Amino acid sequence: MKKAIIIGATSGIGRELAIILADNNYVVGITGRRKQLLDELKDTRPDHFIVSAFDVTETLAVTKKLDELAADLGKVDLVILSSGTGELNEQLDLAIEKETLDVNVTGFTAIANWTIKYFLQQKQGQFAAITSIAGLRGSRHAPAYNATKAFQINYLEGLRQKIKRSKLPITITDIRPGFVDTAMAKGEGKFWVAPVTKASKQILNAIENRKRIVYVTKRWRIIAFVLRLIPTGLYSKM
Repeated sequence: MKKAIIIGATSGIGRELAIILADNNYVVGITGRRKQLLDELKDTRPDHFIVSAFDVTETLAVTKKLDELAADLGKVDLVILSSGTGELNEQLDLAIEKETLDVNVTGFTAIANWTIKYFLQQKQGQFAAITSIAGLRGSRHAPAYNATKAFQINYLEGLRQKIKRSKLPITITDIRPGFVDTAMAKGEGKFWVAPVTKASKQILNAIENRKRIVYVTKRWRIIAFVLRLIPTGLYSKM
């Protein structure tokens, strides 16, 4: 039986992935800040879920909690990082920007570092992190969110380079969603909004096929291509 940890399983994509993995006979360590929601999920499949409640920004607690969760599971084949935050912030409220940085940079790094060290010691495993297509360019609507997603994309690339040198069977999967019907999808003008179930199934398929980079849903590869082609001068006026 395979074992997985999902960081951010209280709602949205993380919760749906936990359910799908349990349906596929995984034992899943589910984490998040809201213990009540984790307990409610565990009650649906008690033999398939192990609960560990913590905040990813409390970096000292992250290592301790993940060590304990990994010990409870016995081994970890897969870690999925689905925890993140972001708000529209055209007024540049520093409190909003700081919260985004704390979760998407500091928390992300703490989780990523623990995971890679664990897999290096175990000599195998897969780390799948949900970044965003937003990480490809900046945004006047949510400056910190797009910038932190760019950080995540580049951090994963650095880790992938590090793993390549180890020559161990460790896979790093960068999942870049467009709009998915969750609380994270904010603002006007949303299009190609994917249901959570559809997005989650595509994510799991990419994980099973050990993809390095995947856009969710698949049509968002078109937007990624176009974003890269827009000249800086033109993009700055958008």
